[in-house]
Formats: sequence, structure tokens, C-alpha cells
Amino acid sequence: MRANINTTTLIARSHRLSARYTALHHRNFRLFWFGQMISLVGTWMQNVAQGWLVYQLTGSALALGMVGVATSLPVLGLALYGGVIADRFNRRNILMVTQTAAMIQALIMAGLIWGGHIQVWHVYLLSFTLGIINAIDTPTRQAFVVDLVAKQDLPNAVALNSTVFNLARVIGPAVAAILIASVGIAAAYFINGLTFIAVLIGLWMINMPEGIIRSTTRSVKDNLVEGFTYIRSDPPTQALIGMVAVIGLFGIPFTTLMPVFADAALHTDVNGYGLLLSATGVGALISAFTLASFSNMKGKGKFLTVGDLVFPLMLIAFSFSRSMPVALILLVGIGGFLVLRAALSNILLQTTVPDALRGRVMSVYIMMFFGMTPLGSFLAGAIAERFGAPVAIASGGVIVFIAAIFVFVRFPSLRRLE
Repeated sequence: MRANINTTTLIARSHRLSARYTALHHRNFRLFWFGQMISLVGTWMQNVAQGWLVYQLTGSALALGMVGVATSLPVLGLALYGGVIADRFNRRNILMVTQTAAMIQALIMAGLIWGGHIQVWHVYLLSFTLGIINAIDTPTRQAFVVDLVAKQDLPNAVALNSTVFNLARVIGPAVAAILIASVGIAAAYFINGLTFIAVLIGLWMINMPEGIIRSTTRSVKDNLVEGFTYIRSDPPTQALIGMVAVIGLFGIPFTTLMPVFADAALHTDVNGYGLLLSATGVGALISAFTLASFSNMKGKGKFLTVGDLVFPLMLIAFSFSRSMPVALILLVGIGGFLVLRAALSNILLQTTVPDALRGRVMSVYIMMFFGMTPLGSFLAGAIAERFGAPVAIASGGVIVFIAAIFVFVRFPSLRRLE
């Protein structure tokens, strides 16, 4: 009798999980999602390795910011065209090309480091190359999710994508710190290169219906104008994109300064640095899992605006922390609220923007986020070089808080989005 009760309980739990993660019912999405799960761990390993490498080569916060600039310039210049490409051509084929190119970039970096030839200008050049790849890859990847699931499962798919990104954000830095301390920086780049094989296999196995392959004879200029016209005509979209630009420019760059903050403010080594990044990932992962479980919840706009107000306050508090436990607790909260706003804004854009315009609108969103973040990193690096990392982080938090209040007052329509 007891065995029957336990079996019934397990079946009920299985049904509840299946109902919560409906996007995983779609084979194409599962293939893409599991491939990303592996590849993104490698990406986060490379992110940690790159920051530590540049800081070891130069000892300069400004140099860390310069790497961000090298990555951002192509995104600012080409992301809009990446959105047009995503709306015109087969998104799976585009991703196979961009993911292969990113794999080659990682392996070249590993070879330069292992051979003892690495110089900081190599990092700048290859970061610039990766920026070109990302300018096409990121808007395509965002728009591609829509091709993999039914419309009613799209919010769940976006939330699950956020979950896997942040799961990698926890695992990647921790593994990278161990590898860097025991084997060396090159190992993190090399393993990242190998992880791209997983996502390439997943993409190769995906079966795309012929009907969603895109083609158009309209000019690129007309395509771009159409995307901007839509954004100007929709206040909630304006608010979502405007706020992500502010957060990208002034809020996110605290991650770039983490090697400096770990060393100068918390007096820790590469293991502590990896732990700090993993703490941010833990908070992000908790938030992402929660959103994936309740992706069809009402009041997404309200949760988003509240998160935008809380995040900068926690960032300011973090800038004053001088204790590792306090810093870790605050970073868990910061990571959680960052993902809350990123996932909710992504869901709201993906579900409200027409499919024919989605690639272009998402490319503007991505340009603001990934383009502004490295520019903000350069600015934060310059401030940190002069006044210290805590001042740079606190200043960014104050600006984000002011912007969040403005959006809260000026765009009430955003809070009404479900």
C-alpha cells in the first residue's frame, strides 16, 4: 500500500514538473537548450579567465575596461544588421556559423597563452573579433527561441533560457577558478572551445520546418527603419530598451571591476574572485528557476519595475562591503534582481513584438545591453583607476536608481504589462 502511495506521489510530482516546464516538451528546444547548457559553462569560464588574464598582464582597472570597449564597438556598429540578418535568413544556419567562429576564437586564445606568446593587444584584437561574432549571434539566438516552441510556451522558453545561462554563471566561474589555480588560464579557454561542440551538435540535429525560413527583397535600410518605427510607436518597448541601456552602462560594469574589488577591497585571490562571481550566479539561478516555474504569472511589468528599484540599492550597499560573507550575500541578491529584470524584459519583448520585427527589435535591445555594458566598463575602469573600485560601483548604482524612478513615473503603461 505504501509503495502505491509513493508511486502515486512521484507521478503527481512528475506531472507538476512537466506542466511547469512546458517548453521542454518541444524536441527542437530541448536540443538547443541542452547544447547551450554545456557551451555557456565554457563561456563563463572564458569570461573569468579573460578578466584575470588582463589584470595579471597589466595590473590596471583601465585595461579591463579597454577589453570591454574592444568587445562593444562591433556590437554597437553591427547589432542592428545582425537583427536584419536574423529576420531575413535561416536562423539555425546563422548560429552554426557564429558558434563555429566563437569556438575558433577561444582555441586561438588558448594556443597563444599556452605558447607563451600572449600580449594584451592579442586580447583586445580577439575580443574585438568576438564582438563581431556576438553582434550577429546574440539577436539571432534570441529570435531563434520563437522558432522552437509554440507561442503559449514562449514565456517558459525564455525563462528556461535564463535558467541555463545562470546555471552556467554559477558553475563556470567556480570551475575556472580551480583550473586557473591548478592548470593555468589557457585551460579555461581551451575547454570553452571544446564546449561549442555540444551546441553545434544540437543545432545540427534540430529539424526546422521550411515555412519559417526567412527571405525578403526589401533593402536593409527599409528593414532598419521599420524596426525603429515600431520602437518609437510603443512606449513600453521604449521603456524596456531605455532602462536596459542605463543598466548596461552604469549597473552591470561592477562585474568588470570584480578582480580589482576582490584584490583591493576584500584582499582575496583568484579563488575568492571566482567565488564572488559564483555568488552572483547563485542569486541569478534562484531567480531564473523561480521565473521558469511561474513563467505564466500575471503582473510581470510590476515585478520588473520593483526589481529595477531594488537592484541599484543593493549595488550601492555592495560597494561599501569589506567583508567576504557580506559581499557574497549582497551579490546573491544583486544576481537575483538582475535576472529578474533581464528575464522579464526579455519575455515581455518576445511576447509583444510581432515575429516579423522580433529580430530587429531584439537587436536594438541587445545593442543597448551588450554595447553599453563594455562602454560602461571602460568608464567604470577610468573612475576606479582614479578614485577606486568602490566609488565607481556606488556611482553607477546611484545613476541606475534615478533612472528607475524616472521610468516608474514616466511610463505607467510598463507596469500594466502582464
